[in-house]
Amino acid sequence: MSDGPESYRPREEPMDEGDSGPTIQRPEAPPAPTFPIPPLFGKYPFEGVEVHDPGLAPYLYLHPSYAMHTEGRLSGRPFQKNRMHLVERLANSLMKGAKFTGKKSKAMTTIRRAFDELAASAPTNPLQRLVDAVENAAPREEVTRLQFGGISVPRAVDASPSRRVNVAIRNIALGAIQASHKSTKAIHSCLANEIALAAKGDVTSFAVGRKEEVERVAQSAR
Repeated sequence: MSDGPESYRPREEPMDEGDSGPTIQRPEAPPAPTFPIPPLFGKYPFEGVEVHDPGLAPYLYLHPSYAMHTEGRLSGRPFQKNRMHLVERLANSLMKGAKFTGKKSKAMTTIRRAFDELAASAPTNPLQRLVDAVENAAPREEVTRLQFGGISVPRAVDASPSRRVNVAIRNIALGAIQASHKSTKAIHSCLANEIALAAKGDVTSFAVGRKEEVERVAQSAR
């Protein structure tokens, strides 16, 4: 029995010699909006924030935004986190803690109060200090394990820029959550302290200390 007209059958495009198959094009970050947008939390401007690490610049979305809530539109899609604002990604990492699970507004309130403490302690834009903290807490090398004849051998590998940003944001949020469990300070004070220490590259910061530990292990596994 015939399967139907030829026009309903999918056509296979011929592949050139040396072609390994279709390539996945990574989407670029959307352009900055041209209409005026109020500052972050009504206080902190989006303009003037710089990324000093050129490798992380394409993966830190810092364009102005009305609301730090994408409503899950970017979830489940590859290479879409570079279209989510850095502040929202930090809030999503805070939501992985026990007290913030499913409470996006509470996580954003914590970040706003932490930014207020950062602004009171130094004249620098808190958003710029958050960017500096992510740059200082992003590991450049990590360790993986390779199997050689049933023997597991550690090997150092270079971390991709996207993973560097993911690990840095996760460690900053985790450091603030753990610090709040060990002291009587509020979570926003712990988050402000973690961002301030990481922005200076202080090894007493949980995120920077974890980065130094990972890179030290990777250096011994080269």
